[in-house]
Amino acid sequence: MQFEENVPLAAYSNLKIGGPARYFKVIRNKKELIESLYLAEEMDLRVFVLGGGTNILWSDRGYDGLVLKPEMDFIVRNGNELTVGAAVPMKDIVGFSVKAGLAGLDWAGGLPGTLGGAIFGNAGCFGGEMKDSVAEVESVDLKSAESKRRNNQECGFGYRDSVFKSGGISEIIVQATLRLEEGNADDLTRRVADEEKYREEHQPLDKPNIGSFFKNVRVEGLPRVQVDPYRHTLKTDPFPVIPAAYLINEAGLKGAACGGAVVSSKHPNFLVNNGGATTADFIALIEQVKKEVKSRTGIELEEEVRVIK
Repeated sequence: MQFEENVPLAAYSNLKIGGPARYFKVIRNKKELIESLYLAEEMDLRVFVLGGGTNILWSDRGYDGLVLKPEMDFIVRNGNELTVGAAVPMKDIVGFSVKAGLAGLDWAGGLPGTLGGAIFGNAGCFGGEMKDSVAEVESVDLKSAESKRRNNQECGFGYRDSVFKSGGISEIIVQATLRLEEGNADDLTRRVADEEKYREEHQPLDKPNIGSFFKNVRVEGLPRVQVDPYRHTLKTDPFPVIPAAYLINEAGLKGAACGGAVVSSKHPNFLVNNGGATTADFIALIEQVKKEVKSRTGIELEEEVRVIK
């Protein structure tokens, strides 16, 4: 087995930026994964698992280690359950499920990225979250190459979070079982189409982007004095939140730019590559947005994206 060397990571980022990976390997099955992990251990390499590239910001310097790109791509139906490979795009899973008349993922119309990434960050929108459908997740430890299975509760899902993201473990998700419910295929198809249309109309999909940069702000735990001015803007996500886009807009940051990184005028929680942007541009813009919003509202925004160095 051999790893590719000096592979440009910009090709694996929806923002189209990022330096080279020292080593890179496409993984097509569990056997290749385990062999790659053993070799990485022998070479004393740190390992990063790349999904759809929709929620990460690569360093301009690249990644000094091994980037694994899973391509375990399958969907197997067993009644109301789907066993799905981690590399399957969410749009394909949503399409499969609604065509089969299975409800539970119809909130995810137009959601970018792969199943593995969606579980990792407990992706959500339009009032739904991945945690609502996950029955079991199979993963492999990046150090020991040992397989593990977790039920829904053991996945430690939180708001845009899971045990895989912030639980102090280093594992690669290889597949998951999704438990859905019977529904009407026509109704589900219409809902997904409406969500996709909404995204096209309200999000800057014509520019390189990686989705929402900041988490919506959970109302629970905030002082009333911070919440009251925004009660008319609250939405369910799936609990009451202040939309980060509203706070960014109120701070007058639409169109703000650092180099080629720009706050979208169409959706201010989207930071887009307007051409020639670097990771440093985006990091500077993130800090500017957080500083301005906190200065105006007292609320500190938290990034939804991950900066990989």
